[in-house]
Amino acid sequence: MDATPSQVSLLFTSYFLVTAVAMLVTGWVSSRIGGKRTLLAGLALVMVFAALAGTSTSVAELVGFRAGWGLGNALFVATALAVIVGAAGGGAESAIILYEAALGLGISAGPLVGALLGDWNWRAPFFGAATLMAVGFVLIVTLLKAPARPAVPTRLSAPIRALAHGGLSTTAFTALFYNFAFFTILAFTPFILHMSPYGIGAVFFGWGVCVALASVFGAPPLRRRIGSVNVLHLSLALLAVLQTGIALSGHAGIVVFTVLSGIPIGLGNTVFTESAMEVSDAPRPVA
Repeated sequence: MDATPSQVSLLFTSYFLVTAVAMLVTGWVSSRIGGKRTLLAGLALVMVFAALAGTSTSVAELVGFRAGWGLGNALFVATALAVIVGAAGGGAESAIILYEAALGLGISAGPLVGALLGDWNWRAPFFGAATLMAVGFVLIVTLLKAPARPAVPTRLSAPIRALAHGGLSTTAFTALFYNFAFFTILAFTPFILHMSPYGIGAVFFGWGVCVALASVFGAPPLRRRIGSVNVLHLSLALLAVLQTGIALSGHAGIVVFTVLSGIPIGLGNTVFTESAMEVSDAPRPVA
């Protein structure tokens, strides 16, 4: 569609803006209809809007369908981790590590699959995403035992009230800036790589593998050895250094620093999530 970088960026902005706002009410929804139904509702919305995105005839339509996709994402993501933690037998830390590892592997495989499908037709990655969501829907219907609903339904104001806790509010606002850096790499770096979809897919495959490995094998031992706060200091400092490297480097340096930035992002994802879950007594979906 010959979209400009600003228009392409809107595909991220519309998606995550809706996700962010909708996440404020997902705890309220899941506490009333249950975690399993909330996950299924989220997957169904993503499936529908991903398929609609594949039928777009303009950039504006695509941006709008991505916003609907973001609503489904909010219902799924905010609930999925809480459900995984409740269902896993190894405790919250192991469940979070598995969740972040799956996130990293998905992020790494996605650009490669997207390049393969997109090389055939630009609409194909959207239909591919809808198909994967349908598979996830069937798996949750058949394999996931519905978790128990909380004895007291979550109030709509719960997320705002939870920010009164100093540790949770500090974690949340730091995560705001951290995610700004995270998605600067994910959403903007492809424009400066000047590579084919396969080249960009390969770079972000390496990046995603680093995210997954750091999440599973780096964050847990570091957290036990030096503590969560120091791991976050290390992650944020390393991410700042690597992003500065991207800004000052030539093409080869951009590729290397982009791939390596997956290491602090893997550490940060896991420890930010664990900290948000554990720092206060707020219910997990709210936290």
